[in-house]
Amino acid sequence: MTSLVKAAQIVDEAARTAGAIPQFTESEALGVEEAYAIQALSMERRFARGERLVGVKMGLTSRAKMAQVGVDEVIWGRLTDAMRLEEGGSLSRKRYVHPRIEPELAFLMKSDLSGAVSPTEALSAVEAIAPAMEVIDSRYRNFKFALPDVIADNSSSSGFVLGSWARPDQDFSNLGIVVEVDGRPAQIGSTAAILGHPIRSLVAAAKAAAPIGGLKAGWIVLAGGATAAHSLSVGEYVRTTIRGLGSVSIRVAE
Repeated sequence: MTSLVKAAQIVDEAARTAGAIPQFTESEALGVEEAYAIQALSMERRFARGERLVGVKMGLTSRAKMAQVGVDEVIWGRLTDAMRLEEGGSLSRKRYVHPRIEPELAFLMKSDLSGAVSPTEALSAVEAIAPAMEVIDSRYRNFKFALPDVIADNSSSSGFVLGSWARPDQDFSNLGIVVEVDGRPAQIGSTAAILGHPIRSLVAAAKAAAPIGGLKAGWIVLAGGATAAHSLSVGEYVRTTIRGLGSVSIRVAE
C-alpha cells in the first residue's frame, strides 16, 4: 500500500486540520498490524510538535461492537496532553470532522502495568477512578471506514474530559450511567457494558500496550464507551453522571 510514513502524514494532517480524507481500505489492502504502525508514526508527528503521551484509550469494549465489526479483541489508541479538555469548559466543534462523545470510566495508574495480568493485579496498579467522556472523531469522508482505517486514525480518539478522582476500592462493576444533553437524558447505561466489568478493559490495556513498554504510572486509561456515542452539535451542553462517582460535563462551542 501507500508507504506507512505517507499514510501517517495523511491521517495526522486530517486530524490537525479537521479535514476529511478517503478511507485507506477503499483503494488498498490494509491489515491491523500495518494500521497500528500508521497510528504510531502519526502520533510520533504529534510528539515532535510538542505533545506528550499521557495514556491510552480502549475501543470496541462491548461484545455487541466486537460482533458488529467481526473481531474478538479490543482496539486501542493513544492519549496526549493536548487532547485533554477542561471539565465544565467547552470544546470547539470546528476542530473536528464527525465529533461524537461517549461516557467512560477512567483509571489513573499508580504503578506500571504490562503484559498478561489478572484483574486483581490490574486493580492493585490503580490510584483512582473517575467519570469521564471521550470525544471520538473519524476523519474519513462520509463517516465510512473499516476497522484498520479506525486503528490508523488513532482508534478515533480525539479528546477527553475527566471528572473528579475517587478511590478505586469500591464496587464499580455495575454503576448506572446517564448521559444528558441540554438537561434531557440521551443515553442510559452501566459500567457493566464495558466488557462485563471495566477492570477487564484495564487488563486488556496492559496487554495491548506491552509493545510500547506497557502502561506507566501517572497515565490515564479510558476503559471504553459504556453507551452509544452521541453526535455533537454546536450549543449543546453534555453531562455524564456515574452513580456514586459524580459527573463530568462539557459544552460545544463553534
